[in-house]
Amino acid sequence: MKTLKTSLPLLNAMVVFEAAARLGGLTLAARELNIAQSAVSRHVANLEHQLSIELFTRKGNRVAITGAGMTLAEAIRDGLTTIRQAVEALTGHDSDTFVIGCSHDFAQAWLMPRFGLITSRIADGQVLLRTSNDYRDFDQPEVTLSIRFGEPAHWPEFMAEKLFDGEWFPVCAPAFLARHPALASDEPAAFLAVPLIHQLTPPGAIDSWQSWIGTDRELDGPRFTSYMSMIHETIASRGAALAWAGFADEHISRGQLVRLTKTSRRHDGAFHIVMRKNAGPIVRAVARALRDSVGNSSTGIGDT
Repeated sequence: MKTLKTSLPLLNAMVVFEAAARLGGLTLAARELNIAQSAVSRHVANLEHQLSIELFTRKGNRVAITGAGMTLAEAIRDGLTTIRQAVEALTGHDSDTFVIGCSHDFAQAWLMPRFGLITSRIADGQVLLRTSNDYRDFDQPEVTLSIRFGEPAHWPEFMAEKLFDGEWFPVCAPAFLARHPALASDEPAAFLAVPLIHQLTPPGAIDSWQSWIGTDRELDGPRFTSYMSMIHETIASRGAALAWAGFADEHISRGQLVRLTKTSRRHDGAFHIVMRKNAGPIVRAVARALRDSVGNSSTGIGDT
């Protein structure tokens, strides 16, 4: 009879693989987990051997996640999130802890460069960042403040203040633009002639390359469920991608990405700071600091 121990891969290998899949590379995973890149490679190879499936394709020193790898990474992420939530529910939190929630991609792309704005306003820096792609997780009473995409009507029991619009536009690395100068023409059809990198979106989504170019044809190129993984591939100069305003600001200010068009498109929704209607002065001060930081480059964001 199979048990969990005999039928599931080792937890360490799954945690390492999830980090590599989410971050889009072995080196970035090693950095986040504070282990050697060789250890990351070994864990991933052991996992592939145990499951008899290819999780990454390899070309030289580069890796790209496979469809099977994306499926497994999402399952591991959901499972680890469930475990974390159970542990938090059982152990509870100090009442002085400021819990802020957002998606993982939003945390990495926008919030972390501004994290000092939060900790500087909380006694002893007692802040817990909770990431989830299910906004219902942020309805829990211990969550002090969250950042969500949508419209205020989606959260009628809370107070929502707009942070920035859901605006998006094409970007690429400077070296990629040097190889494909026609992309600076502001002509959507120019993107049909270059490699494209996609975030996985529903058919007909307004933030898809098909929508931007104005075509119904199937477009080639890798697809990512993680926005940050897509952006890391774009920074590596392997294609053009559609980036979110706000998310892309830091990469553009650092010269890692170039905005390719003056025009942009917008969702009906926007990113909002969501708080309880009886939020106190500290919560409101944090929300105000985050709102005031919109449009700032990474330089000096943490200043108070």
